[in-house]
Amino acid sequence: MLKQKVRKFNVTYLLAAVFVASAFGLATFYNSYVRADQFDEQIQALRSQNASTQQVSDSLAAQANSYQGVVDSLSQQIDSLQQTIVAYQQQSDAVQVEIVQKQADLDQQKKVLGEDIKAMYLEGQISTLEILASSSNLSDFVNKEVGRSAVQNKVKSSVDEINTLKLQLEQKQRELDGLIKDQQAQQAQLQTTESQQSQLLAFTEEQKATYDQQIKANNSQIASLRAQQIAANRTLGGVPVAGDPNHGGYPAQWADVSQDSTLDSWGMLNRECVSYTAWKVFQAYGYMPYWGGVGNANEWPGDAQAAGIPTGSTPKVGSVAISMAGGFGHAMWVEAVNGNTIYVSQYNYDLAGHYSEMSINGSGLTYIYFQ
Repeated sequence: MLKQKVRKFNVTYLLAAVFVASAFGLATFYNSYVRADQFDEQIQALRSQNASTQQVSDSLAAQANSYQGVVDSLSQQIDSLQQTIVAYQQQSDAVQVEIVQKQADLDQQKKVLGEDIKAMYLEGQISTLEILASSSNLSDFVNKEVGRSAVQNKVKSSVDEINTLKLQLEQKQRELDGLIKDQQAQQAQLQTTESQQSQLLAFTEEQKATYDQQIKANNSQIASLRAQQIAANRTLGGVPVAGDPNHGGYPAQWADVSQDSTLDSWGMLNRECVSYTAWKVFQAYGYMPYWGGVGNANEWPGDAQAAGIPTGSTPKVGSVAISMAGGFGHAMWVEAVNGNTIYVSQYNYDLAGHYSEMSINGSGLTYIYFQ
C-alpha cells in the first residue's frame, strides 16, 4: 500500500488565521446561494423524479401548444364564416326589400291594368260604328283605337317585367338562403371540432398542472432536506473561512466547473464533501476505495468497516472526520489537531459546492483512518 507523508500544520498559526479571517468578516463566506446536495440519495431520487416529470410536463406543454394552435385556427375559420354568413344575410335582406317593392309595383300595375281593362270593356260595348259616329273625324277615331291598344300593351309589358324581376329576385334569395345554410353547417362542424380540441387542451393543461405541482412539492421537500442538513452542519460550531486558495489541491477539472456537473474518479459528483475527502485520501495515501459512487457521508463509516478500514472517535491528522448529523451527514479532512479542537478542510459545508476551512470541536465525530 503506497503512502505519502502527511503535510503538517502549525496549529497556533492556523487558529490565529481563523481569528484574523473572522475579524475581517469571512465568517459569512459563500452564504448567498444554496443548491440541493444531490449526493444525498433521497434528494437525488427526488431530483431524478423531477427530471422525468419535467420531461412529461414539457411534452404536455408542447401538446397543449399544438391544441391551442388548432383551437385558434378553428376559431378564426368560425369567425370568417360568421362574417360571410352576415354578408349573405345582409344581401338576402336587401333582396327581400326589393321583392316587397316589386310586389307593390306589381299590385299597382295590376290595379291600373284592371281599371284599363274595365274601361276597355265598357268601350267594347260600343260598336265601331258608334265610336266612328262619336268621333269628330277619322283621325280622332284612329287615335282612340291606337291609344287603347298602346295602353293595353304598356300595362301588360310593365306587369310582365315586374313579374320577371320578382322571379329573379326570389331565385337570388333562394340561392343566398342556400349559401347561408351551407356556411352555417360548416360553422357548426367547426364549432364541434373546436369544442373537442378545447376539451383536449383543458385535459392536457390539467395534467401538466398536476405534474408541475408534483415538481413543486418535490422541490419543497428538497429545500426542506437541504435546510435540515445546513442546520445539522452548523451544529459543528465552526466558522468557515476561504482558506487555501488552491482548495486543498482539489483538481481544477472538478473544482472549476458547476457543482454536480461531472463525476470524479470514484463516481462521486464533483464539489461534494465526499468527493473532496476521497481526493484527499487518494492524494495522501495513493488509494481510495470505490464505495458505490454516490454513498452519503453518513454511510462512509459502515463502508470503511466493511472494507476493513479502521474507524474511531479519536481525531488524527490525515483522517476523514464524519458528522452523522442530518439526512446524509458531512465529510471533512482533518488538517490539524489540538486537543479536542480540530482544523478541517472541506467542500459543500454550505451546500453550495464551495471550498472552506474551519476550526471545530472534534468530539462526537467518527474518524476513518485510511493510513
